[in-house]
Amino acid sequence: MSALAEPAVPGLRPVALVQWPAVFAGAIAAAGVSFTLHAFAAGIGLAVLSTAPTWRDSSSWLWLLSGVYLLATSLAAFGVGGYIAGRMRAALSLDIAEVEFRDGVHGLITWGLAVVMTAIMALGVAATAMPAATGGVGAAGAQSVAGENIIASELDELFRTDRSVPDMNYRRAEAARILPKASGHNGVTNADRDYLTTITAAVTQIPPDMAAQRVNREIAAAKTEIHRARVAGVLQAFFIAAALFVGAAAAWFAACEGGRDRERGMSPVWARRAVR
Repeated sequence: MSALAEPAVPGLRPVALVQWPAVFAGAIAAAGVSFTLHAFAAGIGLAVLSTAPTWRDSSSWLWLLSGVYLLATSLAAFGVGGYIAGRMRAALSLDIAEVEFRDGVHGLITWGLAVVMTAIMALGVAATAMPAATGGVGAAGAQSVAGENIIASELDELFRTDRSVPDMNYRRAEAARILPKASGHNGVTNADRDYLTTITAAVTQIPPDMAAQRVNREIAAAKTEIHRARVAGVLQAFFIAAALFVGAAAAWFAACEGGRDRERGMSPVWARRAVR
């Protein structure tokens, strides 16, 4: 007996321990279902984080609903992928418990491959979008874009004026790199406060004392919003990790169910019809 193959049903040639065509078929199906459901969720605004400033107006119930939907998506996608991997695997002339274990392993491999495929696609999209978003200005540009996504409203209020300002891009980007310091251990330094006060007064043409009050108000607001963004990020990370573990279990058990249907020569729909 080869280390790379197992005896199949009598009369059939030996098959590989890991049947990659079935695994790839299940992984592609899982990725397709997952993409479809995530696209639907993004379309209806069911997300913990968003690039729009209004995402902060969402309640804790929406965050919880987003997490539950993420778990449901994982169950559906990896359940479908695992079932396909187990159902399309060739039958083996082994003990029932061993066959079920092999089916479950195939479901688990399908889960891992689908996760890797999704991660590669996400990295590709991020690598493509990052230069366009930062304008090719490196890490400083990336920090400015992050600031715009989280504290865009605070930046608007900081430089709000009825005057015509020719070029605000640099000043705004500069403030977007300073205000996030409010969430740090040392906060915004006095030098940074004074600088923000100076450029705010210069841009808006308001008295320095009013500019200082505006700067202090927006620093406090930025600290609150950055804290809220961090909480949302932690919740999203927890939901993703939980969904992946749930997906692994779903892929395992769905592959075992697919293997049982394979041995019976039935599918779930046909099985229900046969019962009727």
